[in-house]
Amino acid sequence: MIKVLKLRSKHLQAMHRYVSAQAPLEACGLLAGKQDSVETVLRVRNSDQSPVRFRMDAQEQYNAFEWIDAHGLDLVGIFHSHPSGPETASSTDVAEAAYEVVHVIWSRTGQRWSARGFWIDKGQVSEVSLQVLPE
Repeated sequence: MIKVLKLRSKHLQAMHRYVSAQAPLEACGLLAGKQDSVETVLRVRNSDQSPVRFRMDAQEQYNAFEWIDAHGLDLVGIFHSHPSGPETASSTDVAEAAYEVVHVIWSRTGQRWSARGFWIDKGQVSEVSLQVLPE
């Protein structure tokens, strides 16, 4: 279990730009890196095109996994947005969590977006700190 996910401000900015551009639909993607550190943000299209649900486009997700493998990285996180809340993992997020990675959830209050990390394991949710490292 990862208790602290390390990333740089450029990773947060890349996710923020993507979730903002996709709103009011949920956005999603993968975080590639090593152990507890993000090295790359990979955007994946939400094939559900829904404001309350996401399903990663199968071909784009496959291509992202191939890219991760080809670059010697690991899947360290999944990110998605909740444009209308909640600020935590939803019951759907918990039920459908398929990977033992950090889930970064972006939520919006008014026009302000915020990100929180969660570890989901066997129906249990624990908060994960997001540590922003200097560039």
